[in-house]
Formats: sequence, C-alpha cells, structure tokens
Amino acid sequence: MTRSRRAPSRARAFTAEHGGAEPVEIAGTVAIVGFPNVGKSTLINRLTETRAAVVHETPGVTRDRKELTCEWSGTTFRLIDTGGVDREDTGPFGPQVAAQAREAIEEADLVLFVVDAKAGVTPGDEELAEILRSSRRDVLVIANKLDDPRRDAEALEFHRLGLGDPIPLSALHGHGTGDLLDDIVARLPGKGERPVGEEAIRVAILGRPNVGKSSLLNALLGRERVIVSEVPGTTRDSIDTVLQRGETTFVLVDTAGLRRKRKQRQGIEYYSELRALEAAERADVALVLVDASEGVVDQDLSVADTARKAQCATVVVLSKWDVGDVRIEDVRPHLAKRLRQRPPILAVSSATGRGLERLLDTVEDVFSRYARRIPTAELNRALQELREARQPPGRRGRRLNILYGTQVSSRPPRFRVFVNDRRLVTRDYGFWVENELRQRFGLEGVPVSIDFVTSE
Repeated sequence: MTRSRRAPSRARAFTAEHGGAEPVEIAGTVAIVGFPNVGKSTLINRLTETRAAVVHETPGVTRDRKELTCEWSGTTFRLIDTGGVDREDTGPFGPQVAAQAREAIEEADLVLFVVDAKAGVTPGDEELAEILRSSRRDVLVIANKLDDPRRDAEALEFHRLGLGDPIPLSALHGHGTGDLLDDIVARLPGKGERPVGEEAIRVAILGRPNVGKSSLLNALLGRERVIVSEVPGTTRDSIDTVLQRGETTFVLVDTAGLRRKRKQRQGIEYYSELRALEAAERADVALVLVDASEGVVDQDLSVADTARKAQCATVVVLSKWDVGDVRIEDVRPHLAKRLRQRPPILAVSSATGRGLERLLDTVEDVFSRYARRIPTAELNRALQELREARQPPGRRGRRLNILYGTQVSSRPPRFRVFVNDRRLVTRDYGFWVENELRQRFGLEGVPVSIDFVTSE
C-alpha cells in the first residue's frame, strides 16, 4: 500500500458567485459518513478547498447534512457532509443525526466511510459498516488521520469491515486526496443533473437562537430536512436546500442563531455565526424571524441590521403565530421607525402551515424589486421632483444642484447621482433621497445604495 498524491488546486467548491457561466452538469452525489470526530468535515473542506464545514475538536459538531459542489478534472459532483453516527448517543440529537445520515446514504451514488486509523476498528465502525452493507451502495473506506506515510499499513486493519480495500489518507494535510478524487470521479454515474443557476432566489433564514428558523425551513419543504429542537443553538451550520415552486427556484438557507454580543462568542458558536453571516452575504432575500410569543426585542433589530449590511432584501416574519399573542399591527410602527429598508411584515405558523404560501409570494415580489432596473428617464424625472421639493442647507453661498442620475447595478439596486458638488450632500439629505426613491419605485424591503458624484 503506497501513499497517494495530494490534491492540487484543481478541486474546488462551486457556487453561483463564481460568475455568469452556464451551470455545469452534476455527475453524481457522494455522501461522507462515519463515527463522530473522525474528520469528515475536515475531508469535506479539503476536497472542496473551502472552509464551508464547521470543524472543531469537540465531537458531534456537525448535526444536519450539508451539501457542497466539488469539481475534479472537469467532473462536477455533489458532496454531502453528515453528522457522526453513534447508536450509543443518548443525547437529544443522536437519533436525529443518525436519521439525517441515513437519508444522505439513500440519496448518494457513492459513500465515503471515514474511519479513524489511529483508533483502529471500533464497535461504532462495525455498526455503521453493517448499515452500509445493507444499503447496497458503492462504498469507499477512508482510513483517515494517517499523517505519516510510514503508517499506511495500519489502514489494512479496516479490511475486516467487509467493504473493500481501505484508502490511507490525511484529510488534515491533504495526502492521498488526489487519488481519492480520481477514484470518486471514476465511480460516479454521470446523471446529467444541473445545479441551480443565477435565476434562483437565494433566501437566508436569519434570527436569534430558538425563534423557529429550522421549523420554518422544514415547513416550507414539507419534510424534516434539518433537526429541530427546543435547545438553543441546535443548528450549527448554514444548510442550503433547493425548493422548486412552479417555475420559481428557491435556495433556502437555514442558519445558526445570531447573538447580539458576537465578540464574546468562541469556538463552535463563533464559527457557526460566521457561517450565518456568510449566508446573509450571498443571499438575495433575508427572512428575519421574530418570535410572536415574545415580540420584537433589540436582538431582532440587530439581526435585521445584519441583513441590511449584507445588502440583501429583507422580509420580517412573525414566527410561532399559532402560539403567540403579538400581531403585525403591534410591531409595524416600531419596525417602521427602526428599520431603514421598511420591510414587509408577515405572520406564519410552521406548525399549521398558515401563511407559508403568502410568504413565498412575498419573497418572489421582494426579489423582483431587488433585481429591478429603473429606466433612466423615470429616475431622472423623480430626481427632478426631489430637487424641487427639498434643498439641503447651503455651504459658503453654494446650493446643491442635482444634475442627473442613472442606475449602475441591480441585486441590489445601486444609483449614481451626479451633482454640482458632493460636499453639499448632507447625511440627512442622502437618507431622505434614499427613502423617497424607495417609496416612489416600490423598493420597500430592498437596500438602496446611492453614490453622489461631483460632475466635472
């Protein structure tokens, strides 16, 4: 048994942010399973050359299954990270984590069974091997944590699992991942599935811990896609899931709860919240969840501000409507004063399904405005009216004169307004112009950026 090569930089994760190229075909699905803390997420990050999976020395960090897309030698395939499967786990999440892993196995064309070569064959490995043999899936046994090539022979012990020749590998250092990727590509069926493209609406579900984000995702999908628990902090990663509704494709992203004092977060909580912030930055629309049984608190406003800074459109969702006493009319005045984007507000119940269809309708509507391009003539007529309606205070005898404007980009809309002297634009006047354009062009809930430029 010889040490195989390290994967060069040809393997990488692909997302919609990588440009406007046509989506490539997905050749198959690969699930990564194993006992807790054997290095599954580290292997995911190594194969995709990302830090998309949360990695920590604490066992059981991964709970839900997370999907990523990887390319190797011109072949693109889907990778599914799963939580550690331990039948002896008596904690609140053990059975649900195992169920998520079993679903990943059922969806997969190929399973990478990761084992800890330093620990040798454990009872947990034997139990999971039994599950994999009965699944009749193609399986590769990955003997991980063999950082020293002189120890490769230790992988031979895992022949006794009855799943073929084990592959010695170091996910941490990358040794052996090149040959592993070659083997993966050779075994995939090449089904010709196409991933979602730029037309998909990316929706991040944001909120403080335990406001019902995972419950809402499952309710929208109509199935138990992510683990739901009353324990705050259950979700530790950002989980992308595709929802097709008629002709519209949504990519729904469940995220970890955002806490107000993030600088005090450490370890798993820090990395989980970092993934949530990254999910907001790549989203088109953010659903900011507010617990209807508690009403709006300062932490909810902080989450909404996170969405604004990430430049995604915002919809405020009163969750747990079936058990809460707070109505939309109770929170609308407060939110209108505190949130610059003036987002629409809806109430939903994940338990009963009430309001879910209307929520998706609203997301589509907000997205259409988020992606809208305003004709230059219409924009300049509005700017002319604004110039006549209000002038900021003069400076050294000079008055501001708005000359003309144009929209330079969308998703979100950004405008460039040419003036005689940008130094005459006060902060209050800039906010006023922003709010007026938002109202005149129906951009409620949409971030509006205006660059005032001195015309030369």
